[in-house]
Amino acid sequence: MKMTLSEKILAAHAGLEFVKPGELIEASVDIALANDITLPLALKPFKEAGGVRVFDNSKVVVVLDHFNPAQSIDSAMMLSKCRDFAKEMKLINFFDLGAMGIEHALLPEQGIVRPGDLIVGADSHTCTYGALSAFSTGVGSTDFAAAMLTGKCWFKVPESMKFTLSGTFGKWVSGKDLILKIIGDIGVDGALYRAMEFSGAGVSSLTMADRLTVANMAVEAGAKNGIFPFDSVTKTYADEHGSRPYNIYISDDGAQYCAEISIKLDSIEPMVALPFSPENVRPASEVKDMKVDQVVIGSCTNGRIEDLRVAASILKARKVAKGVRLIVLPATQNVMVAAIREGLLETIIDSGGIVSTPTCGPCLGGHMGILARGERAISTTNRNFVGRMGHPESEVVLSSPAVAAASAITGIVTDPGKI
Repeated sequence: MKMTLSEKILAAHAGLEFVKPGELIEASVDIALANDITLPLALKPFKEAGGVRVFDNSKVVVVLDHFNPAQSIDSAMMLSKCRDFAKEMKLINFFDLGAMGIEHALLPEQGIVRPGDLIVGADSHTCTYGALSAFSTGVGSTDFAAAMLTGKCWFKVPESMKFTLSGTFGKWVSGKDLILKIIGDIGVDGALYRAMEFSGAGVSSLTMADRLTVANMAVEAGAKNGIFPFDSVTKTYADEHGSRPYNIYISDDGAQYCAEISIKLDSIEPMVALPFSPENVRPASEVKDMKVDQVVIGSCTNGRIEDLRVAASILKARKVAKGVRLIVLPATQNVMVAAIREGLLETIIDSGGIVSTPTCGPCLGGHMGILARGERAISTTNRNFVGRMGHPESEVVLSSPAVAAASAITGIVTDPGKI
């Protein structure tokens, strides 16, 4: 039987010769991930199921990134519960202040997730790791508790959609613009419980940072996962980050896809998603006189060193518009150090921006940038639902780092090619 990339990984981890869409399987996981919000929710079902130890203390990963440093007494108590559990379970991969970063940037950087892995995380953007040609998906805290206890999870095998890419990006265009364009075209339910598989000659022109961004937002199209093929870009990244052996899977010629979509990368321009949905997408050049009060550059979607380089290149020798707050959040400690060494943070600060410790921060309305009533932010984050970044009468526009930096300078949503 011919299988897609996602089907091959699921079959291998279920110990089966083949699987087909709609089939229910039980599969072993390579990594089970939680954070400071989702781990506390999993502790009760874990203990009620008789959990006294995790199935493998090197494969259960906990990252304290959403409310760390603590922004309230309640968040401090949540963080304390996580620390106590990590200590009790002797977790090897536990990341707290000083070592932590935003989880979906941190795990690839640290080599914890590897090509061919099956990864579950109690966070919807766990699908990020499909950039490494892994099957990676978000689960609820109860499923995560079961994975912690047994090392296994139930899955319904998803149908696969194929996105065939050709050409290369133009100036100021990146993976964020690609995934926004796709979500705008197919809608937030256009890939509902499907695997979004990317293929074609154009894939080779995408950097790993581009791929991580695209896979990260697959869930915003309703997808179970997003996944890229293993190629030289994957190999270089995997070999430079981590030493655990990995497996390579390749889609079969003749594998069945429920839909096939072709995309010319050179036809894409800088895009934005306007309130209040990631599918409310249009070219930044078509948005006129939309004022912004705050600009956020960071998150698990766009807080990598490549993102900060792009932003700094636009901000250099320029000033943030009067009345605009520019907040930059490097995704990990390593990104922070690299940005310091390259002078990127000095450029950001000289422009009138501020730099935060690595944290999810304002992305989910957590802290370090919550919006007031009537305020609008342009942000490199992944969601712009009502109240996502603060007051329910505030607004969020989603964009790439290039568009966000350009908008910080002008004070309105701006195509970077226009400044």
